[in-house]
Amino acid sequence: MDVWSTLGDTFLDWESMKAVLPEMLKVGLVNTLILAAASVVLGTLLGMVVAVMGLSRHFWLRWPAKIYTDIFRGLPAILTILLIGQGLSPITRHWWGPNPYPLGILALSLIAAAYIGEIFRSGIQSVEKGQLEAARALGFGYSTGMRLVVIPQGVRRVLPALVNQFIALIKESSLVYFLGLLASQRELFRIGQDAAATNGNLSPLLLAGIFYLVITVPLTHLVNWFDKRLREGRPADLEVEELVHADHR
Repeated sequence: MDVWSTLGDTFLDWESMKAVLPEMLKVGLVNTLILAAASVVLGTLLGMVVAVMGLSRHFWLRWPAKIYTDIFRGLPAILTILLIGQGLSPITRHWWGPNPYPLGILALSLIAAAYIGEIFRSGIQSVEKGQLEAARALGFGYSTGMRLVVIPQGVRRVLPALVNQFIALIKESSLVYFLGLLASQRELFRIGQDAAATNGNLSPLLLAGIFYLVITVPLTHLVNWFDKRLREGRPADLEVEELVHADHR
C-alpha cells in the first residue's frame, strides 16, 4: 500500500498539476509549437535545396549536399543544438542580444533540413523517369520539367513522412532548454522540469508528457490515415462520380 501511495505522491499530485497548467497552456504549449513550426518551415525550404543539390548532375553540388546530410544526421541533436546555440552566441548577440531562442530554431532547422532533404530526394527519385521524358517531349527544359512535373509529384508522395518529421521536431524542441531560455520562452518540458524541482515531485513532468501525447498521437494517426489513402488511391465510387460529371460536361 505504501508503494502505491508513494507512486501517487510522485506522479499524481493533482494540486501541482493544477498549479502549473495555466503556464503550460499559455507559455509552454505556445513556445513548443512555435519552435516546431518555425523549424519545419525553415527546414523544409533548406531541405528542398539540399535535395535538389543531391540530385544534381554536377558533383560540386552533389557532394556538399551529401556531406551536409551525413553531418547533421550523424550528430546527436543535443550536440548540434549546443554547438550552434553556444558557439554562435558571441556573434549573434550583436543582432538580438543574449536571446538563445533564434539559435534554437536555427539548430532545429538545420537538423530537420538534413532529414527532410533525404525525404524529398527519395520522393523525387520515386517518380517514374517517363514523367520527365514526357515533359521534355512537350518542350520543357530539364529544370522546368523538374520544377513543374517531377518535384510536385515527389512532394505529394512524401507528405506523410514530412508530417512525421514535424512530430519529431515537436519532441526535439524540448532539447532547446539546454540553451537557457528566458522565462517567457520556456517550452513544455522546461516548465514541467522547473515545477517538478520546485514541488519535489514529477507530476508536472507527467503533465508535460500528456501535452506531448495530445499533440503527437492524433498527428501520428492522421499520418497513418493519409498514408493509407495515398497507397489505396481514391475510392472507386468517387472516381466513378467524377467520370459521370465529366461525361455530362
